Amino acid sequence: MTGSEADAEGQILGRIDEMIRQERELREQLAEQVIDESTEQARLARLEVELDRCWDLLRQRKARVSAGQDPDNAHLRPASQVEDYLS
Repeated sequence: MTGSEADAEGQILGRIDEMIRQERELREQLAEQVIDESTEQARLARLEVELDRCWDLLRQRKARVSAGQDPDNAHLRPASQVEDYLS
């Protein structure tokens, strides 16, 4: 892995860490009754979609490296595409 590959993956992982922090914060806000459950659920749903997109981007990058391709050609796919994948 080159320095630029590590930097790009580090940025993606940093974004994932930030969203996980936001999830925890939302749960704390609900517990402290700062927000209601419907607000928490709506925000969590948006975060979940963005997390899925980031994880998908990391998988794309790793697949490109394994195939001898440039990982920088991977791109953040639309939520509609990522959310339609089967587990």
